[in-house]
Amino acid sequence: MRLGLYVNLYADRADRPRLADAVEQVRLAEQAGFAWAVLGERHLHRPGYHEAVTSLAYLAAHTDRIGLATAGLIAPVHHPVWLAEALAHIDVLSGGRLTAGFVLGYRPEEFALYGTRPGERVSRFEECLELVTRLWTEEEVSYRGRWHRVEGAFLSPRPHQRPRPRIWNGGRVAAALERTARMCDGWTTSFNETDEDLPKKIEAYRSHPRGPHSLGAEVIVCREGYAAATSQQARTALEAPLRELYDAYGDWKRTSADAARYAQPWDDIVARSVIGSAGQCAERIEQYARMGADGLVLRVQPPGMPQADALRAIEAFGRFTS
Repeated sequence: MRLGLYVNLYADRADRPRLADAVEQVRLAEQAGFAWAVLGERHLHRPGYHEAVTSLAYLAAHTDRIGLATAGLIAPVHHPVWLAEALAHIDVLSGGRLTAGFVLGYRPEEFALYGTRPGERVSRFEECLELVTRLWTEEEVSYRGRWHRVEGAFLSPRPHQRPRPRIWNGGRVAAALERTARMCDGWTTSFNETDEDLPKKIEAYRSHPRGPHSLGAEVIVCREGYAAATSQQARTALEAPLRELYDAYGDWKRTSADAARYAQPWDDIVARSVIGSAGQCAERIEQYARMGADGLVLRVQPPGMPQADALRAIEAFGRFTS
């Protein structure tokens, strides 16, 4: 099973503008055999959140082998030409280590910040991915869509990978699964997708026809993760900072149907996570492999967790990468 480390980009005033903790974690993950370092995107977070694309470039400069992925960038708020160019350059600078993961987004404040509206997000998302894919693979692109028009556009350099970097998409509803199969190469699950629902959604995703330029239909399961000597030690390290993060998510997702999942008992969280002793975590990883997952992205450090605790968990998960 390929493992990814979901990198904690939450910042505070003492940390800015350095990403020293993230670099230390990702270097350790690289040594431990993780397949990816995975970054998310967030805006309007007062304590601070490091910008994802520039952070990806920074991590590329401090690593040698580990894949660099996003899960995901909020495609509808970005201009697709800028996005295609910036990500292509990261792929070039890293020697072909990029996987570009996108999401629709859900916070009204973030859409307003970029001058867009939530009701536009599906059409903007599809235009964005179409243009990004074409700019990565074609010598010259002319395009007239609802939101964007380009004439004779091209990238130089184009991405290092041929025919292009892989594209992931996150989403929970049936339309998102169909869109992912049609336009992307992999589906990244929600962190709170239940194990009960996951097999049905994997089957549904893989049943949809893939687009003509698809590079596959891999399933990347995103999970809270913490491995320790005992399940109690894992809970002691993870529960308090994770509860604080979930309280924040409950506010951010107040308009979302899954907001209630961030106020659940600890046992319910563990039931959809990879948390516990080494043996328990190994069993959970094997369970996801049987469901059909191709990889797991683990969030081991919520904001507020000490760096030493995060490093211990990364090292512990390294035994499952060989």
